[in-house]
Amino acid sequence: MKKIVLIVLGLTLILSCSSDKKADSNQNETQINTSTESSNTGNATSVYWGDTHLHTDLSMDAGAFGNRICMDEAYKFARGEEVTSSTGLKTKLSRPLDFLVIADHSDGMGLFPAIVNKEKWATELEEYPRWRKLYDEKKNSEMALDIIFNFSQGNFSFKTNDPEIMKPVWESIVAAAEKYNDPGTFTAFIGYEWTSLIAGNNLHRNVIYRDNGDKAITQLPYTNEDSSDPEKLWENLASYEERTGGQVLAIPHNGNLSNGMMFMEETISGSEFDEAYLKKRAKWEPLYEVTQIKGDGEAHPFLSPNDEFADYENWDFGNLDLSTLKTNDMLEHEYARSALKIGLKYKTTMGTNPYKFGLVGSTDSHTSLSTADDNNFFGKASNVEPSKERWDHPFVKSEKATIYTWQTIASGYAAVWAQENTRASLWDAMKRKETYGTTGSRMQIRFFGGYDYTASDLDNLVDAGYSKGVPMGGDLNNAGDKSPTFMAYALMDPENGSLDRIQIVKGWANADGSLEEKVYDVDWSGDRKVDANGKVPSVGNSVNLENATWDNSIGATELKAVWTDPDFNAALEAFYYVRVIEIPTPRWTLFDKINYGAEFSDEVPLTQTERGYTSPIWYSPK
Repeated sequence: MKKIVLIVLGLTLILSCSSDKKADSNQNETQINTSTESSNTGNATSVYWGDTHLHTDLSMDAGAFGNRICMDEAYKFARGEEVTSSTGLKTKLSRPLDFLVIADHSDGMGLFPAIVNKEKWATELEEYPRWRKLYDEKKNSEMALDIIFNFSQGNFSFKTNDPEIMKPVWESIVAAAEKYNDPGTFTAFIGYEWTSLIAGNNLHRNVIYRDNGDKAITQLPYTNEDSSDPEKLWENLASYEERTGGQVLAIPHNGNLSNGMMFMEETISGSEFDEAYLKKRAKWEPLYEVTQIKGDGEAHPFLSPNDEFADYENWDFGNLDLSTLKTNDMLEHEYARSALKIGLKYKTTMGTNPYKFGLVGSTDSHTSLSTADDNNFFGKASNVEPSKERWDHPFVKSEKATIYTWQTIASGYAAVWAQENTRASLWDAMKRKETYGTTGSRMQIRFFGGYDYTASDLDNLVDAGYSKGVPMGGDLNNAGDKSPTFMAYALMDPENGSLDRIQIVKGWANADGSLEEKVYDVDWSGDRKVDANGKVPSVGNSVNLENATWDNSIGATELKAVWTDPDFNAALEAFYYVRVIEIPTPRWTLFDKINYGAEFSDEVPLTQTERGYTSPIWYSPK
């Protein structure tokens, strides 16, 4: 019997904390690191857990929603220390993270602390009297939604990229990352979120530097005010690398608020893709954020009707501010699996795959707290930290629709297979796509592809995996007469549910240009048999709704398989990735029900099936 121990939530209040140009003295004294870290070569033998998408009070929406804690608390929490949240609740992770990217919004960086502190430039804004009144009246949600809507629609009276305002804030961000970066123990990446919005359609990217502060500090973050076109962002990143000799990459935000724009088949300017565009996108965006608090983005039942697990926490409401609602024709260009298939089409016709990305998960939390744990879920923003009433609080509301807090999910984490816990080693692993994302579980997953694996190789998984093939994120070519074989391995998270099954998801491009997919069950727990429809029956559900416990006896501690593609066609472009499904476990809403006595409407789910998604392995006949 697996019991979950709830973290006791205290009621101690804290003072507000600002991390803008009035950064604390310790940060101001931090020296910028000018040394260059080495990245060990050889096989990646350790998995490191982190969050590539966290916001502090420096993000204008996070601050407006009530976030009053700054970068110090964000780093301390990620490292496993106890901190006090913006609403006065004591909290800590049961297990620290290995790395963190504080990715505060580049536009309006430091705006909210400036409003709180009544800084002169902020008090002169046309919007200041309205925002200050809402702040003084503690109407955090109204203020935040006002900021989000007006920024989404380009209605600010001021420019959000003023260098005089941005420079001291960026300096404090770089200094904090340098202060908390501890090579070999904890990696604090320097980064930010480019906040591209086109009429409310979310095209954000998280920008992550391989470099230390001496290089990163020399160029201010790129903003939506500069341009909302990703091609302009890539030009900015290219100029940074050329000028400094540094290295940087961008991770697109979960695309389900882009209303079909994240994986379009034309440029933002409306031009057809050319070879230069395809190569630039593949270069600068090697990863994709497949899951986060605002929904899961792997697959959708409309796109994958034969996949019984494609309906996990889908967000198909509309764009970021719900100014435009979702239609089914948008979905193909928002979800990871369909985008991977579209990429094969361009590889076949133009020789380059623009959507050849690996997968990670991250939180996009705006509370300064990186937790994707259901029994410790602090919500999307500080106005919906744990409480009896938060479940039906409007997360986003417009005249057309409402998204409620119960529809957010405790997700996700980024897992990186690397040689060591340093900026260089982790970043290099991200660049080569040796990554996977989970919805919050810390299950371990390995995935290798080759042509000569046998069942005995599972006993020497890592050495055989690398010596006879490629890991997740790799490429297979020139099959000849052989079908590829794959090794898939999963080990359960000891603090989460046991394992239901390992699946391999295949997508391919036919000679006539049509795109197809198939999901294969390759190993599963218990003695279940494949039914007449070719499906492995449900593992069952052991969740006790009265006390938020479950019984792990119905799942497996580990699963592993060597699998050969039975439908392989050596002439066709294809990709393969692993999806691991856990047994059902309590959702964060059930913990709120038990912990606070919350009463929900019938539509609110109380259980879930957490999962992990590896980066693909691609096959090309060329």
